[in-house]
Amino acid sequence: MSVSGNEIREKYLQFMKDNGHAIIPSSALVPENDPTTLFTGSGMQPLVPYLMGEAHPKGSRLANSQKCFRAEDIDEVGDNRHTTFFEMLGNWSLGDYFKEEQLRWFYTFLVDEVGLDPEKIYVTAFGGDEANKLPQDTQSVEIWQQLFKERGMSAEVAHMGSEEEGGARGMRRGERIFYYDASKNWWSRAGVPSNMPLGEIGGADSEVFYEFTDVAHDTAFGERCHPNCDCGRFLEIGNSVFMEYIKTENGFEKLPKQNVDFGGGLERITAAALNTPDVFKIDLLWSVIEQIEQLSGKNYTDNLTAFRVITDHIRGATFMIGDGVLPSNAEQGYFVRRLLRRAVRFADMLDIPEGELQNLAQSVIATYGEHYRNLKDKQDEIAEAIAQEEAQFRKTLEKGLKQFNKIGLAITIPMTTNKQGKQIQDTDKKPTQTPFITGKNAFDLFTTYGFPIELTQEIAAERGMEVKMDEFEALMREHKEKSRAGAAQKFKGGLADQSEKVVQYHTATHLLLAALRHFLGDHVHQAGSNITGERLRFDFTHPEKVDREMLDHIEQWVNNAIQNGGEVSIEIMKKDEAEADPTVEGSFWDRYPDEVKVYTMKQSDGTVVSRELCGGPHVKHLSEICGTFKIKKEESSSAGVRRIKAVLLED
Repeated sequence: MSVSGNEIREKYLQFMKDNGHAIIPSSALVPENDPTTLFTGSGMQPLVPYLMGEAHPKGSRLANSQKCFRAEDIDEVGDNRHTTFFEMLGNWSLGDYFKEEQLRWFYTFLVDEVGLDPEKIYVTAFGGDEANKLPQDTQSVEIWQQLFKERGMSAEVAHMGSEEEGGARGMRRGERIFYYDASKNWWSRAGVPSNMPLGEIGGADSEVFYEFTDVAHDTAFGERCHPNCDCGRFLEIGNSVFMEYIKTENGFEKLPKQNVDFGGGLERITAAALNTPDVFKIDLLWSVIEQIEQLSGKNYTDNLTAFRVITDHIRGATFMIGDGVLPSNAEQGYFVRRLLRRAVRFADMLDIPEGELQNLAQSVIATYGEHYRNLKDKQDEIAEAIAQEEAQFRKTLEKGLKQFNKIGLAITIPMTTNKQGKQIQDTDKKPTQTPFITGKNAFDLFTTYGFPIELTQEIAAERGMEVKMDEFEALMREHKEKSRAGAAQKFKGGLADQSEKVVQYHTATHLLLAALRHFLGDHVHQAGSNITGERLRFDFTHPEKVDREMLDHIEQWVNNAIQNGGEVSIEIMKKDEAEADPTVEGSFWDRYPDEVKVYTMKQSDGTVVSRELCGGPHVKHLSEICGTFKIKKEESSSAGVRRIKAVLLED
């Protein structure tokens, strides 16, 4: 292959470095202090505190390649563009440059560094929102017209409205810049402007699309083609978000500082550079495809879905296990388990020998290991986890198949025994009822025996039976709703949000840990936390109950630190250096990237009261913590772990 995804990643990081950006490491796939989501699903997610105004210790120009995982795309994998794991190239301006620099840099990178044909690049812009008095982004359009002009191209502007309106209108000769409404070219965490709560920030965005001219338009996606069409002719490869508004009681007002949040899909940019709409043909994935061809003796082009599912799922599982997430039935571990079990099913369809999935993971590690060193460091753990999960799932399959046979024989088809003693269908007798697997039976197979619904459908089809999918899907919806309700009531780790009071409580946990270590000893470390705007819950390692007298001393120590005030500063350190520094307290080191943030809290006289590894956010000065710290309860959490619940009482 002439173009390498690894090369494009390095080109991008060097290009942004040459333009004054500090290169920051990728955060882990499991977000820190964010219980609202299980995975890091975008490049900007770890940067939200800084886009909201917190100063970043590396300055106002940042760039990286962020590893991401989107669990909601698992069932979409199988076409030529969906993957669960992906890398997002990103750069951010925190009140520094804005539209002119951002659009020029990205366009220059695509054309001059990656080598894309400028004739195949099309762009979109925000068409305005009259209801919310948000104007068209004419500035971005003017910048794009100038950029295309400099390359000798004219660029007519089209007004498309919504995606559906774009499909009815279509694009016309000479058009290269397209206005869309807020449903396509506005970004906020809450979606379109009308859905944004007070205090939420957002702004217009400008997307860049690459055209595959040899892909014909599919009218199933609209009467006519246009850049935002999903037929496959156009592929979005990057999006520049211009964060300049905050929603207030008076409507949308300009932020004091204008920010840029850019994200570009590494796999998609590489596919565009190869002029292939199939992202699985890029080097970052193709090595696994080739190994599957060798193991199965089958061709990729004849078995697209199976090859793509195995390749994507093994890559995703490899990265998650590398970040410390092992297969389980809970939270992130559930999705690792689901990835690997789907990979086993499709591997069986291709007749791949049992136990080979762990070897496919080695292809992933060989491809990514130089940039993501943790994969090489943990390659034995990754292989072992995959092998164990495959073996366990095969036992599950065996139990589930026995149960399936009981269901099938009991409710549908008359059976008899042949001369060899084998159960076969009795063709002399008609089925006593319609040969269906009920939704309830399929649901029980899935929830009790871990039997994938695809497998139930496949075996049912082999036996001339059908699965009542409408019943199954209704039961699954009910199951998911109950799970979500249970999750909402369940204490989770991290911060409920990043509101002012939550930030105060979070900072107070640092002081609490420092006080615990001061009075109880250096064996005390954080074992978990949950923080809302009303209270903090803090788990720590300690073998016995802490009596009330000692809790009073700890409480007073924290209050003295708050009352004396002092600066809270951030330092970026190499993780191995921070871990070796005896003055730095930290837990869960394997969850952090190669560079970490260390927060130091000093009293007004300069005395250090806390120095701890953390991902933030925190107050800038201890005097910003409002209220008197009060420990309400101390109890056992688990063996060797105690739990404190505390509040900040208003004075």
